[in-house]
Amino acid sequence: MTSSMDSRMFSAEGFRHRALAQSGSPIEDAWREHGDFLLNPDVIPYLETLKLKDAAVLVPVVDDGDDARVIFTQRTATLRKHSGQVAFPGGSIDAEDDTPEVAALREAEEEIGLDRRFVEPIGRLPHYMAMSGFRIIPILAIVQPGFDLVPNPTEVEAIFDVPLSFLMDPRNHGRGRGHWQGAERHFYRMPYDGRNIWGITAGIVRMLYERLYA
Repeated sequence: MTSSMDSRMFSAEGFRHRALAQSGSPIEDAWREHGDFLLNPDVIPYLETLKLKDAAVLVPVVDDGDDARVIFTQRTATLRKHSGQVAFPGGSIDAEDDTPEVAALREAEEEIGLDRRFVEPIGRLPHYMAMSGFRIIPILAIVQPGFDLVPNPTEVEAIFDVPLSFLMDPRNHGRGRGHWQGAERHFYRMPYDGRNIWGITAGIVRMLYERLYA
């Protein structure tokens, strides 16, 4: 018989339960064991030599019944880095940010107008080491309904959401490949409703799946 928790595994409360119960290597070290870095093990020694800038992103899971939804942004084409790509709200951790959680909440307010009063951070994922020079800390959060979102036009072209059940289904985790610094690199891609979730963002989603739902 299916338990009530199993039947609501993609609800906000099911997500909370799994986020709080995650186990494995410490989040500072576990990045080597997940997602993109399993596809490209040869980049790990290179990443370990880099001096990375700390950043934080919010993984906002909206409490929406038995199938929660995850908020994403489409970045504007004018940004210097990762222009036009799908991303989680987030950015560099500033000196005045006491914690990565504070940074992620601040960035979400600045980028999409998400009032932090609706947001409850509940945990973190392992760091994501980006070839673009950032050590990204994904902050897992539950968002209560009732909020309004307004994109910052200098950073965000569009805001959309995706069912958590879609993102946590490995059948929707396609793979792509490209070239970086003269070598072939592999990455995850998760097309949804005309949007192409790929690169760093898809790598974080894959890590979320492996850490909480696999």
